Amino acid sequence: MTNPGLIEVEVAVGDRSYPTLVGDGARHALADVIPERARRVAVVTQAAIGIEVDPGIDHRVFVIGEGEQAKSLSTIEDLCRQFVSWGLTRGDAVVAVGGGLVTDVAGFAASVYHRGVPVVYVSTTLLGQIDAAIGGKTGVNLPEGKNLVGAFWQPHAVLCDTEVLATLPPRELGSGMGELAKYHFLGGGNLDRLDLCERVAACVRIKGEVVAADEREGGIRAILNYGHTLAHALEIDGAFDLRHGEAVAIGLVYAAELGHRLGRIDETRVAEHRRVVAAYDLAATVPAGSDPDHIIELFSRDKKAIDGVTFVLDGPNGVEPVLVEDEAVLRAALAAVTNNEGIS
Repeated sequence: MTNPGLIEVEVAVGDRSYPTLVGDGARHALADVIPERARRVAVVTQAAIGIEVDPGIDHRVFVIGEGEQAKSLSTIEDLCRQFVSWGLTRGDAVVAVGGGLVTDVAGFAASVYHRGVPVVYVSTTLLGQIDAAIGGKTGVNLPEGKNLVGAFWQPHAVLCDTEVLATLPPRELGSGMGELAKYHFLGGGNLDRLDLCERVAACVRIKGEVVAADEREGGIRAILNYGHTLAHALEIDGAFDLRHGEAVAIGLVYAAELGHRLGRIDETRVAEHRRVVAAYDLAATVPAGSDPDHIIELFSRDKKAIDGVTFVLDGPNGVEPVLVEDEAVLRAALAAVTNNEGIS
């Protein structure tokens, strides 16, 4: 398909391949990507999103709740029951309009309703456009943990409307920039030299290539977690007011410091990590008051001590999973991002 002014990136997953359209006003191309046989579209969104779309055929808007509490099996049941009441068939489609929470929920509902109906994502956040909306992972939480119930269900198409990013609160946009910074080290090079549309498209292209090589997370897809080990520990700790991307930015610098101490990268490469994070106006240090012992404990949670901790680290062969068994090295790298000492 051709949409003037938009960048099209194909996510090549065999017979489930789909287009991702990136650019200002991409949401207006929705009618062009709805499956031909669909006669009705269920539009799933949140009240706070406030973005209207027109799929070009009969449609109804279904509003889900705000916050992580809405990312639940009860929400999936409510949606599916509403779909039934309205008369949505397996030949129709679902459209998700919102950030990662909305695409996760609507995508999972689409994957199980009538054992699977097509879903189109209109992603409205930077974090969603370069991450959550690409790759086919859907899911909801249980009281026991996040994303424990879900399915791999590739969308029929994804629309990344960069125009709506201007409406995001500064910290929400900054969170997306933290995730975007990761792609500099996954083959993106100097992404900060591109305009925003080109940056988003480049990230989609990189993630799409990884997903195409490892759709079900059996291997290489682990590199998408670069910077996330420390990030997840900071998020689980809960003592810090950090958005996901803000935590990832700190995690990227930590991973670089760790990689240097293991002899995988040199000082110049560490400095490049710090440069990229600074270019997006993001912090590169752990917030004051952090407890190194607690962070190390969180690294090793649910793992046997003798197994060490698996990190995704940069190196001569690029970014790859690495088992780190030396706790002293973990602590030294953590000190470097806690006190902003740089390489020691």
